[in-house]
Amino acid sequence: MIRRNFFKSALALSALNAGGAGQANPAAGAKQAPSAFPQSPGLTKYVAGFIVETQYPDIPENVLELGKKSILDGFGLALAGSVSGMAPLVRKYLQSLGCSGNASIIGTNLKMPPRFAAFANGVSIHADDYDDTQLSLAKDRIYGLLTHPTAPVLPPAFALCEAGGRSGKEFLLAYHLGVEVECKIAEAISPRHYGDGFHTTGTIGAFGSAAACARLHGLTVEQTAYAIGVAATEGGGYRNNFGSMTKPFHAGHAAEAGPVAVDLAALGWTASSAILESPLGFFQAAGGGYDPPFIAGRLGKPWTLERPGVSIKPHPSGSLSHPAAGALLQLIKDNDIKPGDVEQVEVGGNHGMTTSLFHHRPTTSLQAKFSMEFCMAILVLERKAGLSEFTDAVVQRPDVQAMVQRVRFYVDPAAENAGFDKMTSLIKIHLKNGKVFSGKADFAKGSPANPMTYEEVADKFRGCAEFAKWPASKANTVIAAVQSLESAPDTSTLTAALTS
Repeated sequence: MIRRNFFKSALALSALNAGGAGQANPAAGAKQAPSAFPQSPGLTKYVAGFIVETQYPDIPENVLELGKKSILDGFGLALAGSVSGMAPLVRKYLQSLGCSGNASIIGTNLKMPPRFAAFANGVSIHADDYDDTQLSLAKDRIYGLLTHPTAPVLPPAFALCEAGGRSGKEFLLAYHLGVEVECKIAEAISPRHYGDGFHTTGTIGAFGSAAACARLHGLTVEQTAYAIGVAATEGGGYRNNFGSMTKPFHAGHAAEAGPVAVDLAALGWTASSAILESPLGFFQAAGGGYDPPFIAGRLGKPWTLERPGVSIKPHPSGSLSHPAAGALLQLIKDNDIKPGDVEQVEVGGNHGMTTSLFHHRPTTSLQAKFSMEFCMAILVLERKAGLSEFTDAVVQRPDVQAMVQRVRFYVDPAAENAGFDKMTSLIKIHLKNGKVFSGKADFAKGSPANPMTYEEVADKFRGCAEFAKWPASKANTVIAAVQSLESAPDTSTLTAALTS
């Protein structure tokens, strides 16, 4: 179990924040008053202690099972991403470096040093914008837009476990520590961080990568705090890059940040040991503040995968489009609506949705992933929106472009007032004969409110593998190996099934 000094640190931080002026239960979504920078001394060291001292039995069984779904999902997306337009560019770049290693690039026969394998696999997982998303406890945090937790954490954990011959339990522990640290930091930072343009998967994902790597490297608490300080400096990413190849780069760079930070810390490299909470540190510089009750004394209490949970995507597009997609598809099927019947589709959402899904007239597949108009149009035309629909050729089809023009996406007061901790989407389909069909959804399939089973995630994995033209026998091996990962002596079975 977690050792006594970690518990004492957590209790001290909890007491400090419970007694702080203006602090409230984080479940209530209370915000720190902007007039004074929050005080949470020792926060970075507390995070480091959690990483170093948490043991595998400390993770509840249901959390481990939830993690397996996200791990399987991530591996499938790495396969799908290995045939994306970015993948050959990444491979060409890495091969130009003239180095080799003992960590695999998924979907290929290439091996690289762990940092570069983590980079390549991180880009691939995020290439199709089909990877899992963190939910939020507070109404002022935009639902689904805190971070993509698996893309920055799974690749470095897998790379170091393969290179070091580590067991399935060690792999699971490192993954869960990385995701938990990443998600709690993302929950704590002021909403200004994302609102002003930072992409949290790039900025905060670096902390998750560093946490997983620090545990696998066996760093001390002090070294881990330094690694966190280095990772804070490495992280980066801006939302204006959404709809371009650089959005997946954010995830890959965050995945690479952990191995670099930890390798340096292990050699004796130093950094601030208070980088999170310092007035000149990460929370202040990148967010203008943070809410200590969302992180201080709360790592693993509860685990974020358990509450509020992580959403596994049903479509390869921005998560804020998914409730609307589900509601629209249901209306189309229930009423047998044909494309030629549709005069207009209206989608009302909150302003967080409209400012994230900002490609209103997309011409490329990457832009289409952040276009509510395209997501609605393709469902009207095809009744599906999978990997095969998000291609340049499909986006540029004349009938698709014409249907995009028939979609109106706007801020609706009812959706705005519902809060940002959900994705309230109000749908109206106007037919040419004057009929109007209406629907509403707050959550999508794959969210904790409507979760996917392991077998449903396995079906998604099979679809990704098929898209990559991956052998079905290897795909089924991965599905079985992840489900029994805790009993694996190493990751060699997974590695063989995920490489050519």
